[in-house]
Amino acid sequence: MLIKILLIGGTLAFGFLTLRERQPASHQAIRRIALLVLVPVGVVAVAFPGTTVWAAHLVGVQRGTDLLLYTFVMTFLFTTLACYQRLHQVERHLVTLTRELALRESADQLR
Repeated sequence: MLIKILLIGGTLAFGFLTLRERQPASHQAIRRIALLVLVPVGVVAVAFPGTTVWAAHLVGVQRGTDLLLYTFVMTFLFTTLACYQRLHQVERHLVTLTRELALRESADQLR
């Protein structure tokens, strides 16, 4: 019983801390909608573990833990890809800014 209280508390804290983060307005709506779905689903999965087995059977998986593992693996892969793409975009932007700065400094030195 104690583990359920800790897990539900952790899920609610995750939701609260994620909502507190400041992001551009375009990402806030998506984040809030996702949290409005994920936090209650997490609480229900912890409070009633049989629901994960039921959901697993709906999609053709034998055990609820397997469904959670597959979901977490896919989430990890998508998150890793998104972080890689964002890092690559930031690196390209940094190169562009560095080039512009170098050109400005060389132009200032020629004057």
